[in-house]
Amino acid sequence: MSDGGFPDKGTYTLVIRVEEPTTVTVGALGDIGFDDGVYAYTGSAFGTGGLSRVDRHKRVASGENDARHWHIDYLLGDDATALVSAIVTDENAECEIARSIDGEPVLDFGCSDCSCRSHLKLTTQDSAETVYGGRDTWTRRFR
Repeated sequence: MSDGGFPDKGTYTLVIRVEEPTTVTVGALGDIGFDDGVYAYTGSAFGTGGLSRVDRHKRVASGENDARHWHIDYLLGDDATALVSAIVTDENAECEIARSIDGEPVLDFGCSDCSCRSHLKLTTQDSAETVYGGRDTWTRRFR
């Protein structure tokens, strides 16, 4: 277990609230418009550092870290967004979970290393938590 109570490595879903419509320049994807609402972003962290990546995402969302490495960093760094929670499993199920979340995909977001349409969806918090049913999970709430 990591110091944050999560397993050391795994798949995670960040639940993000966009408080008001906003446009974010997301690296090579360019400008993307986001409606207000709840978004679910699914990623994995099986490499060096493992799920400490979730803490890094939290620092980006809080303004403590302004580095933009992944697509999600651009959204988390926008003033109109707030990181609500992270749901984690120690299973390697990133694409399966991303596809299982109900909602409207933000095309090409967060999936440059796979064939999925998107790893970010406009959804509901309930939907993001429900898709982990039957798996061992850990949840951390940020607000």
